[in-house]
Amino acid sequence: MITNSELNVLRKQFPTGYKVKLVEMDDPFAPPIGTTGVIRYVDDIGTIHVKWENGSGLGVVYGKDIIERC
Repeated sequence: MITNSELNVLRKQFPTGYKVKLVEMDDPFAPPIGTTGVIRYVDDIGTIHVKWENGSGLGVVYGKDIIERC
């Protein structure tokens, strides 16, 4: 679960249009590590929705998956 204050920080840290790189994602459908993408939005449960360069739209799960800003 994510608190409102954590959600606000996350949205400031990863604003719409910001470029990110995938560091770690535990999902069989995950893009390859190192794939870059652009933030679409952060939803109310903290999932960071990314348009990945390989065409994937798989979301980044808060507290589980890892991305870094480019």
